[in-house]
Amino acid sequence: MIDLYGPHQTKMREFDPNEVARLETGMWRSYYAKERAKLFSQLAELMRSQYHLPFATSNAVAYQAAKAAFVFKEGKKREDYEKALPSLIKFYQSIREGSDIPFDVDKVARLELEWWIVHRQRAQHQPVDLDRALAELPAEIYRVPADRLMEHARLRAEAMTIRDKRAEEGGLKEDDWAKIEELLRGSWQSLWKAVNQS
Repeated sequence: MIDLYGPHQTKMREFDPNEVARLETGMWRSYYAKERAKLFSQLAELMRSQYHLPFATSNAVAYQAAKAAFVFKEGKKREDYEKALPSLIKFYQSIREGSDIPFDVDKVARLELEWWIVHRQRAQHQPVDLDRALAELPAEIYRVPADRLMEHARLRAEAMTIRDKRAEEGGLKEDDWAKIEELLRGSWQSLWKAVNQS
């Protein structure tokens, strides 16, 4: 069993943007449908396929991410939302242990939580605030200027806006989810190009 947990090396810039978009679309569907087990399974697949975590480790990491997501989902105010932070720190610590980029775990976890909060409280923010928050997280992870990641952020925020508006109007159809996945593909392709620039 030791190799299930064994040492691993994650080359953070070597991800498949189309596969990340597919998995993220699925995770959004599971999150909003409150399908915890399905979200956990999708997160574990993401950890294995894109971060190259061993099977057992990927499950442990996915558990922390799913736990953070649903703690946050049940919150009503910032103090509630911040209860998700310990799980986010554990999540990013596990990724950092094998990462080829020495990012600041605590700062990255807080940036993750911050965009969650900006999105949840979007009525209190300008649209550019969400774009900026979504750019600052990968900027910290990949050690690149946030301005280089604004297209990634803008497309991802546009996908969120479609999801939110359609939900408020009565629910999403398959065409909506197809559009969301298309935007997420463009978003992750933009990030891949930005972080792999020489």
